[in-house]
Amino acid sequence: MIRVREVTVITDDGETIGTLPTEEALSIAQDRNLDLVEVAPTANPPVCRIMDYGKHKYKASKKAHEAKKKQKIIHVKEVKFRPNTDQHDYDFKLRNVVRFLDNGDKAKVVIFFKGREIVHREFGQKLLERIAVATEEVAIIEQQAKQEGRTLVMILAPKSSKTKKGGPVKAQVI
Repeated sequence: MIRVREVTVITDDGETIGTLPTEEALSIAQDRNLDLVEVAPTANPPVCRIMDYGKHKYKASKKAHEAKKKQKIIHVKEVKFRPNTDQHDYDFKLRNVVRFLDNGDKAKVVIFFKGREIVHREFGQKLLERIAVATEEVAIIEQQAKQEGRTLVMILAPKSSKTKKGGPVKAQVI
């Protein structure tokens, strides 16, 4: 598929052969039972490498698989409150928020207002402040309380940058 007349050829050992006609480079690659792969098409002349392309693709996929194994996906777990949530329900939901944070996930705390409750936003603000104070040992506030329609939303993230399992972190919303 290489459509230029001349290419700079590099062997599978990393040794530069030099600039050759494309047909000659292809015949050298075929003599060695390898492929001629264009690695720098924008160079003048383009750079091609003699290599086993199937083996190269296999190693690249293995490397990508190993990197994927080492990363921890952070989920954003949502916990809904109402402005007039009773103490027992508050405690139960707060335990869930703390559990999510301990597992290395983010917690999205949502205060949902129904009907005319939206007039008293301060009740929702106070509830979010209580949650922030209760979780200050295990969480940091990633996003302050923000009104989105009939809801107040605050996002908490675990304090430690690395999760229990370790490795790079990647966020994903559920």
